[in-house]
Amino acid sequence: MPFQRGFLLIFLVLMFAGGVAAKAKHPPKSNAPASGYLSALATANRFLHAWQSEDHEAGLLLVSDDAKQRTSEERFEKFFTPSGDVQRGFQIGQGTKMKTGRYSFPVKLYERSAGASRVRTSQLLVVNSGGDEWVVDKLP
Repeated sequence: MPFQRGFLLIFLVLMFAGGVAAKAKHPPKSNAPASGYLSALATANRFLHAWQSEDHEAGLLLVSDDAKQRTSEERFEKFFTPSGDVQRGFQIGQGTKMKTGRYSFPVKLYERSAGASRVRTSQLLVVNSGGDEWVVDKLP
């Protein structure tokens, strides 16, 4: 009987030690996003806040030169300035890294006026413009 108890104890110690060693070989992956992702997300948030608050100037400062060349002034004006009394809100989903320095964020734009509501689903493309500077390269 003592032999079996001793064998069981040694078996359990070895199993525990093997489990600890296996965990040490494979440290858990970090769920923390890369700093580039956080900067891109912050830019997307600032841009959509400018849209929500109808701040045309602040929004344009966050748009890439390429996007400004591809988009008419009329389109920017229409995007930032709604007709009538409108409440606006937005939702940003988890971004996807397209390649180094490019993230795409799914967005929902909510607008409500005179009892009518509208939801637009789109993508917001944010690119690195150098250093830690990020700009919107595709409007939703």
